Amino acid sequence: MPGFLSVAAASLSVMTACGGAEEYKPSIPVPVIPPTPVTPVNDDDSLSFPSKPNIVLILADDLGYSDIGCYGSEIETPNLDALAATGIRFRTFHNMARSSPTRACLMTGLYPHMVGQGALNTVEGGGPNYQGYPNEKNNFIPECLKGAGYFSFITGKWHLNQAHCKPLNRGFDHSFFFGGGWYWSDDVANQDGGGLFLEDKGINKMNNKDLPQQGVWYTSDQFVSMGLRWAQEAIDKGKPFFWYMPFNAVHFPIQAHAETIQKYRGRYTEGYDVIRARRFAKQKQMGLFEDGVTLPPPNPKNPKTWNKMNASEKDIADHRMAIYAACVEDMDTNIGRIVRFLEEKGIRDNTLIIFLSDNGGNAESGYPGRWKGDNPGLQGSDVWLGAAWADVANTPYLLYKHHGHQGGCCTPLILNWPDGIDASLRGSIDKENYGHLIDFMPTLLELTGGSYPSVHAGNAVPPMEGVSLTAALKGRKVVRQNPIIVEHEGNKMLRDGDWKIVQEYEGYDKTDAQNPWQLYNLRNDPTEVHDLAASNPAKVQQMVTTYRQWADHIGVNYSITSFSMMEAWYYPVRDWVK
Repeated sequence: MPGFLSVAAASLSVMTACGGAEEYKPSIPVPVIPPTPVTPVNDDDSLSFPSKPNIVLILADDLGYSDIGCYGSEIETPNLDALAATGIRFRTFHNMARSSPTRACLMTGLYPHMVGQGALNTVEGGGPNYQGYPNEKNNFIPECLKGAGYFSFITGKWHLNQAHCKPLNRGFDHSFFFGGGWYWSDDVANQDGGGLFLEDKGINKMNNKDLPQQGVWYTSDQFVSMGLRWAQEAIDKGKPFFWYMPFNAVHFPIQAHAETIQKYRGRYTEGYDVIRARRFAKQKQMGLFEDGVTLPPPNPKNPKTWNKMNASEKDIADHRMAIYAACVEDMDTNIGRIVRFLEEKGIRDNTLIIFLSDNGGNAESGYPGRWKGDNPGLQGSDVWLGAAWADVANTPYLLYKHHGHQGGCCTPLILNWPDGIDASLRGSIDKENYGHLIDFMPTLLELTGGSYPSVHAGNAVPPMEGVSLTAALKGRKVVRQNPIIVEHEGNKMLRDGDWKIVQEYEGYDKTDAQNPWQLYNLRNDPTEVHDLAASNPAKVQQMVTTYRQWADHIGVNYSITSFSMMEAWYYPVRDWVK
C-alpha cells in the first residue's frame, strides 16, 4: 500500500525457555520482515494527511470496555461521546492487560518484556526482561518526535518507576506526574505511588505556588490544568505538541467529587445483571456488536447474586458503583476542558486526540470488593470496584485486568482528528481493523515526520514491532503481517487475523493437557463463548507453535512460577462458559 508504514519485528536473539513443564525448543524461526523507512513519502493522495498535528494521548486507568457512553455505558460521558461521534471507534484494540507493561509498550512501540517491563514490578529471578522499569534499549515517543520539532509534556500517572526512568530523560520537555494511587491532595490515608513530581523532582502537594490549583485539589482537575498551561507554552513557541495525559481514573481506591457521586446514587439498585444486559443491548443498538453475538454468563465465583443480597448490601453496591461512575464522569469533564481549550485556540481541527485504557476493568479485590472509610469515595476512604461490578465494566467480555481474554486486554479506542479523518468515517465503528499498543509509535511517526533512531544511549534499538494505523483513518484495511501477542503473569494470548488462542495461568507446573489452550474465531465470536480447540486441534497446534516463537522473541521467562494474585476472582473460563 503506497505511503503505508509497516515496520515489523526483526528477529532478535532468542531467549531459550528455562525450566517448567512447557520447556521446548522452537522448531522454526520467527518470520523476519525488513523494516521500511519510518517517514515514507505518501504517493497515494488518499493517504495524505495534514502536517504535524498536535497530539493529545489520553490513557484511562483500569477502565472497562463498556464504561463510557459511546461503548455502551449509562455513565454520562458527553465529551468522549462527542469525540466518538466525530471520530472513529475501534471495536477491538489490544493493550498488555496491566498498567506498567502497557505504558512501557505504548511509549516505545516494543513489547514490554523487550523493554524490561515484563511484569508490573521487579520479578525476582526474572532476569533483565523483568527488572521492573524501562531499559535504555528503546526510544520513547517524545524522543522520536524531538527532531520533528515537537514540544512534549506529561501530566498524570507515569508508573514507570521514576527512580530509574524519568520523563525529562526520555524526551519530555515538561513533567508533572505521580506513580498513582490517590486522588485528593489532602488525602493522607492514600499515599501510594511515591508522591508528586514536577519537572522530575518531588514536591509538596499542598499550597504549592508552582501548581495551577492550590490547597485541596483533585488529580483529574489538576493534571489537566497543568497540561493546558504547557499547551499554551507550545502555542506561544509556535511548536506542535505531544501531550501525554494518563489519568489516574478509575484506579483504586476510587474517589470523586462528592456532588458527582451523589448524582449517581440510586441508579444501580437494579443490580449487576440488569445493568450488564442493558449495556449489551445498547452496544448492539449502536452497532458495536451484531444481533447474533452472545453475552457470556457472569462469573460464577460471585457468592451472592443480587436477589440474595439484603437491603444494606444492595445499598453499598449501589454506592460503590456510584463512586466509580462519578470517577469516570469527572475524567470526562476534564477531557471536555481540553477540547474547549483547543477550540478556543483555533487548533482543534489539526489535533489528533487518542483515548484508550491501560487494561480491562479491575476485579482485584474479588467479591464483592473493598469498602473501608467513613466517607466512601472521599478522602481517607478505601473503596475498590470488586469483581461483580467488573463483570459489568467489561461487558460483553470475559475476565478482567491481568488476563488474556478480551476482558483483560481489549480497550475502547477513540481516534478523533477533524483535519485527518475522512469526513465519511466520522462517527463510524471500525470492526474490520484491530490494533495493539505497538502500533502507536509507527502511526505517530508517519503523521509527524518523526524519526526512529537505531541506537539509544549507546545501545542497539530493535525495530518497531507494530504497524501504522493511518490506513484506518481513510477507511482502508491495515495490513498486518505478524500476529500480536499478550503475556502477563503467565496469562497468554496470540491473535493472528480472526483467530486467537488463550491460555489461563494456573502455574507452570501444569502441562498443556492439564491447562488446555482455547481457540476462538473473533470475527464470528468476538465475546469468546465458543471454544473451537477440540474441533480444530491442528489450528491450535499451529498457533501454539507460533505463540512460543513470539514469546521467545519478546523474552517471556517461562521459569517464573510466583504469580498468584488471582484467587480472589479467578474462575477458569473453560468451566465458566460451556
